[in-house]
Amino acid sequence: MLFHVSIDARDPQRVATVFAELFGGTATPFPPVAEGSWLAHAGDERNTAIEVYPRGTELVEVHGDADALGVPGTGGLCATHFAMATPLSQAQVCAIAMRECWPAKYRKRGGAFGVIEMWVEGDRMVEILTAEMQREYLDAFSLDNWKRMLAQGDDKHRLAA
Repeated sequence: MLFHVSIDARDPQRVATVFAELFGGTATPFPPVAEGSWLAHAGDERNTAIEVYPRGTELVEVHGDADALGVPGTGGLCATHFAMATPLSQAQVCAIAMRECWPAKYRKRGGAFGVIEMWVEGDRMVEILTAEMQREYLDAFSLDNWKRMLAQGDDKHRLAA
């Protein structure tokens, strides 16, 4: 189970506010790791959250009895992405993406479950799942189905049996 995930963005407050809107939650400042960071709270029973750091922040290990730090880095593209649930409809999610001028489109992953592929600030992918998509995902992306797919040698298409 994931409790939180972190990403970087050019405008952390705006991005956290949009994620909070998609969660039906709240955005707050998040100064402990890096100055200018924000946190999108889902407000659910798991306290799910998305930490949004200023673009280029790099988490570095601090030796001894201290927390990791966020420091300015070189920035650029990265492979980080995540899937998040929303109580909103596909149309509402796409309207938010359009309002923010962020590309978004519906995709069916492996023919098994749908996602709205949203590109935050145009270059960070987040998969948004509506209630229907969440049910598809939970049915398809089980550990047993994943093992079955790997055993069949189908690493691209079949998640559901």
